Amino acid sequence: MPKNVEIFPWNDNFVTGIATIDEQHQELVRLINLLASHVAYQSGTPEIEAVFEQLKKYADYHFRTEEAIWQKYLKGDDWFEEHQQVHEGFLGDVLGIKEKDSEQPLDVVLEDILSFLTHWLAFHILDSDKRMANVILAMEAGETREQAKQTSTNQMNGAMRALIETILGMYDNLSVRTLQLIKEIAERERIQAKLELTNKAIENSFEAIFITDDEHVIIDANPAFCVMVGYSYQNLLGKHINDIKPVLSEEPLNEQINSAVNDIGHWAGEVWSLTADGSKEAEWLTYSSIKTEDDSVSNFVGIFSSMSQLVERQNILEYAANYDLLTDLPNRRMLTEKLQLEVNRASRYDKQLAVCFLDLDGFKAVNDTFGHDAGDMLLIEIAARLKKVTREIDLVSRIGGDEFVLVFNDFENSTSLIPLLEKILQEVSLAIDVGEKTAFVTASIGVAIYPDNAESVEGLLVKADKMMYQAKQAGKSCFRGV
Repeated sequence: MPKNVEIFPWNDNFVTGIATIDEQHQELVRLINLLASHVAYQSGTPEIEAVFEQLKKYADYHFRTEEAIWQKYLKGDDWFEEHQQVHEGFLGDVLGIKEKDSEQPLDVVLEDILSFLTHWLAFHILDSDKRMANVILAMEAGETREQAKQTSTNQMNGAMRALIETILGMYDNLSVRTLQLIKEIAERERIQAKLELTNKAIENSFEAIFITDDEHVIIDANPAFCVMVGYSYQNLLGKHINDIKPVLSEEPLNEQINSAVNDIGHWAGEVWSLTADGSKEAEWLTYSSIKTEDDSVSNFVGIFSSMSQLVERQNILEYAANYDLLTDLPNRRMLTEKLQLEVNRASRYDKQLAVCFLDLDGFKAVNDTFGHDAGDMLLIEIAARLKKVTREIDLVSRIGGDEFVLVFNDFENSTSLIPLLEKILQEVSLAIDVGEKTAFVTASIGVAIYPDNAESVEGLLVKADKMMYQAKQAGKSCFRGV
């Protein structure tokens, strides 16, 4: 929610003396100020359009309420009919501004609309509504309609007209200047917030970051850089980067860095720095220049990354891409790659290959009864049991949820797989401790044989999946396909 912007301050000059109308005028003023707040703080188009729509609907409601009050006393009178016409033209005037400025940015369009709204509402209240309200109040005091109209006319004399013009001029200037001022403040706040966010990102970065002036003298550094070089922040300031990182002054590295930074604005590469114990460690350095509007260099920014950490991160990413993080088994991606290699090998040596799709029976009940932590413990245990009953040359993978795929090679024939499959079913069905509880599941296994059932990786997986569903339909805790 943006901060409140008041381009239309309410004051006692707008009081008509009719409570319902005054309350609704104040709500219109509140909505105009709310719209101005969204424009000043550059809210998204949906939020601005929502407030604009709310303002239109409330204006329509107010006009109907107001006209019902006027009609009670002035039905058929030319003052009432003129007032109705002003109301009817209001929305058309607003939409006309919006259509006229349709080629302009939304904030420009809305500034024009806000200027119109403040001027229109202030004038309408001070001139038209107060004139009508004076008639009503006079008639309620016992005057005839014509007497009341004359009384109202006398009250709205030349002095009042001068006051209205003065107030309207004040509100025109106030609305425009206030909106522009708030927009400037909001822009500064956004820039400040962005700078603070950038500073926090640099401060909390694991990368060692430093900033120098145009002579490569350090003017700022983050905590990671201070730790890397073994200097306090205060002791770093004012030192040449080459004194802190002597490797950067060595040739031909120094010349390479300077040449690249001057020609293309940055250099990136591997450098070897001395550690605190005197050994050398590989680091990745990115060194960039920062230029002013006239294209002259004002500063340099350097970022050191430990090569060992980069390698470690790369290994972590590769592991996450290929292995299930819960069970440490190969995931679907790794399964597909390894299964393709096994298919190629089986084809080359004219061997058979078995792909077994295993789905746990009763796993959902464990999750629902004992919770997802218990479900995770069960999956980890099942993975360990599958690894225990299979050979090192076999492949056990988890492809998602409670689904596992096992790949067997180097077997005599499909019948020779039966004892192994029975052993797997037996191991899975044994009780499993999940915290302080004990859970039981079984397995349904579908088997596809290469090349008898399919010759492609996809075909084998599809066939094994179908066989697994047949095992479930046969009563679960069994296998189909051999």
